[in-house]
Amino acid sequence: MNILIVEDNKELAVEVYDFLINGGYICKVVHNCSDALEEINSNDYDAMLLDLGLPDGDGFEILKAVRKTKSKIAVIVITARGELDDRINGLHLGADDYLTKPFALTELSARLFAVIRRMHGYTLNDLMVHGFCLQLQDYKISYNDIAISLTKKEFDIFQYLVLNKNRVITRLQLTEHIWGDILEVNSDSNFIDVHVRNLRKKLDKHTDISWFETVRNVGYRINV
Repeated sequence: MNILIVEDNKELAVEVYDFLINGGYICKVVHNCSDALEEINSNDYDAMLLDLGLPDGDGFEILKAVRKTKSKIAVIVITARGELDDRINGLHLGADDYLTKPFALTELSARLFAVIRRMHGYTLNDLMVHGFCLQLQDYKISYNDIAISLTKKEFDIFQYLVLNKNRVITRLQLTEHIWGDILEVNSDSNFIDVHVRNLRKKLDKHTDISWFETVRNVGYRINV
């Protein structure tokens, strides 16, 4: 998952970035409103961790802008402000959750995972699709209790397609959400297709996967 961290405290931003990267997320850090708005307008993120007290403006303005154009992004407001009015205002503007500094990184991870899951309409940690069970927090997958060995990228691709079931996900979207923007210039290459092909081979050993669809010249879709 691709996460935008908007935090002016550079020490805290690095701490959160390192923790989430180690947890398997793709992250980008910005330290002010203008850079945050530029990132939101230029790239597609799954979630944003949003500080309110920024040097060139109020984080609430970013939240307002996000909710006007990007309703699917999950937003957790992270701030030193603990007043009830601030929390209520953030939730009214469309924040999905609220954390007051200081906070435990493990709590941040749990809340982030929960809001992303809810955003896609799931309430459980395990996803079932055509007999396959994805254990999201443990990065495990099985079929009829038989464990399947996937690489991290293969699991991420399958997880993202399942979370977005019945939607066509383009190769560029997979690039942004699974690899970040590092492959954007090569989004027309077969790099993603190779991972998908390997994933399919592993799944196809267990059952017919005609529901795992290639949309010609566009991308992929999981039909449920």
